[in-house]
Amino acid sequence: MDQLRLCLVTDRAQTRGRDLVGIVGDCLGAGLPAVQVREKDLGAAELAALCRRLRAPTRERGALLIVNDRVDVALAVGADAVQRTGASLAVDDIRSITGSRLRIGASVHSLDDAIDAEAKGADWLVFGPVYDTPSKRRFGAPQGLDALAKVTGRVRLPVVAIGGMTPERVGEVKAAGARGVAAIAAILDAPSPPDAVRRFLDALTP
Repeated sequence: MDQLRLCLVTDRAQTRGRDLVGIVGDCLGAGLPAVQVREKDLGAAELAALCRRLRAPTRERGALLIVNDRVDVALAVGADAVQRTGASLAVDDIRSITGSRLRIGASVHSLDDAIDAEAKGADWLVFGPVYDTPSKRRFGAPQGLDALAKVTGRVRLPVVAIGGMTPERVGEVKAAGARGVAAIAAILDAPSPPDAVRRFLDALTP
């Protein structure tokens, strides 16, 4: 699934006061292949409104629109996928609700989590945090490259690495078996988010 090579995970608090929808649009223009809307402070109606503003530009660019956690919102806005977290329904429960209408990514933090998510029908895994990063410190110490390699070596699903991702680290996470990377601050907080996307894509190109 080539669209998973780079995913922008949104956080309105990290845009330097710039409009999130505008930033995402500029990043899509630079070739961004996937967006995960992860605004945990928004209620369902506000989250759906934001996702609807992103649906047209992601569709026009052939990019994935992924909604964090909220299966109901993902279905309502016609998103491509939902990202299952520890607070979500189980992967197999999500599948029973959505059928083939949504793809399911699963956020995992251990090898056991990864094996369980694969067995229950996830389409891909997001593993991390690989490196130290403020947005992931509440999940504990960074997992590191060895833990990433253990996961990629045991599952057949595509694995996306998250946590402290930068273009300079792409090579080593790919060497550990990651199919792609997910980034927040490295793109949203950059002086030029589209340029940051281009640097990631250049690093991800074989």
